[in-house]
Amino acid sequence: MSLVELIGQADERGLAASGLACLDRCIPLLGGDDEVLRPLWAGLADDAGAAEWGERLEQVRGKLGGEFGAGDFSGSGSGEDEAVLLARRMLAAAPVERSAAGIRAWADTCSVAALRIHRLLDPLKDAGDSVDARREGRTEGMSPLVAAELRRQITVLELLAGHGPAGLRPALEVSTEGRRVLRAVVSRRSRRRG
Repeated sequence: MSLVELIGQADERGLAASGLACLDRCIPLLGGDDEVLRPLWAGLADDAGAAEWGERLEQVRGKLGGEFGAGDFSGSGSGEDEAVLLARRMLAAAPVERSAAGIRAWADTCSVAALRIHRLLDPLKDAGDSVDARREGRTEGMSPLVAAELRRQITVLELLAGHGPAGLRPALEVSTEGRRVLRAVVSRRSRRRG
């Protein structure tokens, strides 16, 4: 099943985990520590967390520098600057109310943004025309970083679809692995520039 199909079939918890996992993997671009999103992950584990989602989200935004919008961006136009902007937009787009419709749109937005971020930061060229093609299952000529991100997104959705709340822990582990990879990529890029 393609990533687009998996998102289309996911329930509210799976969608929230999918969007959160994409954001979690991109936290190195926002200067956040590895635990900054932990309260949101914890809220997905129980249904009572849905009511507290908005409050926890605002706390996360506060820790990462408050509200993010396109007007906050003043980069030089490099790939890394654009990647930071995309990560900020992911956080800004997170719905304060964890409703199925809002979470579905956010999960889709995060999926596209995370793939674009990995495409921008991959030292090898992705031969595809767009990340939309990747999400629909056309994977010929994919660069390694984009291929790994696509696999992670699919795995998170499959874990939640197959295991419900019990899939959250392995989904978080998949996300943690991806965050380490992206942190290493960002670190290598900054060393090359320095």
